[in-house]
Amino acid sequence: MAGNVFRDLLRTGRPLVADGAMGTTLFSLGLEGGGCPELLNVEQPDLVEKVHRGFIDAGADIILTNTFGGNRRRLALHRLEDRVAELNAAAVAVARRATDLADRPVAIAGSIGPTGDLFAPLGPLPHNEGVEVFTEQARALAEAGADVLWIETISSFEELEAAVAAAQTTGLPYTTTLSFDTAGHTMMGISPRALGEWWKEHDHVAAVGANCGVGPGDAVATAWEIGSIAPGAITITKANCGIPLYQTEGGLTYPIGPDQMGDYVDLALRSGARIIGACCGSTPDHIAAIREAVDSHLPRERPDLAEIAERLEVAARPRAVAPRERRRQAV
Repeated sequence: MAGNVFRDLLRTGRPLVADGAMGTTLFSLGLEGGGCPELLNVEQPDLVEKVHRGFIDAGADIILTNTFGGNRRRLALHRLEDRVAELNAAAVAVARRATDLADRPVAIAGSIGPTGDLFAPLGPLPHNEGVEVFTEQARALAEAGADVLWIETISSFEELEAAVAAAQTTGLPYTTTLSFDTAGHTMMGISPRALGEWWKEHDHVAAVGANCGVGPGDAVATAWEIGSIAPGAITITKANCGIPLYQTEGGLTYPIGPDQMGDYVDLALRSGARIIGACCGSTPDHIAAIREAVDSHLPRERPDLAEIAERLEVAARPRAVAPRERRRQAV
């Protein structure tokens, strides 16, 4: 059996650098608002490959395919629900062209974003149907040659469990990151500590952590809290570059630049993160700064949450635990 680049990279034991924002970069290259990024995998593959090459050249060990919205529920918004297999396979092929040109092993992570629907019992999407939606995409990515399935920006346990059930059918390693964008919780009330407890019962998940959200501080605090509950977990931080600001002439801009990645990496590594990248608003320059900070990092003692909050803004955590978490005995 051929080796798996993602597993091989994990076995090195060294911190790994994930890529930056596919969407932000595509918009900077001309993708119109409301357009379907996944369609570019077949209509403008050279443009998508250019994004991947930029992040690889900046030092990324892991690149995410241009398939965040590549499930049939999301593609239906563009009347493309019958092209799931085609668009996901094309995305992996584009990423493979980029990694084949690299001078080192780079893993291809098949990005699997949320369906866009609420899951039962709070919403209309039943568990079994959600599993079918995720399985269609997961198998397309696996069959096309992805090294790992990268489940991201999830906010509920119901959707997380459906996505994981789908990933398990492929034989590939899989990771999951949630978006802690609501006072240190996901939109549906999951805390980092609750995610750590969940991982202890699902330790077949190769890595777990935070992506998107409101900024680096919350992603690092998430890694710290997961590590407090589940020290055996490989944790991921892939943070937004802050909350975007609207400029009347320049559109959206993100307040956190590459020069602030040093504190982010230092605190993330000391908090136990093993995979560090960036999300919305990040560019190859951000990833190059992360790569430099990772490579030059010197081990030090674990920070406390006060140091993280002092050096990186962290959203205040509510004292009350969300009802859904209480039902899951969260901490």
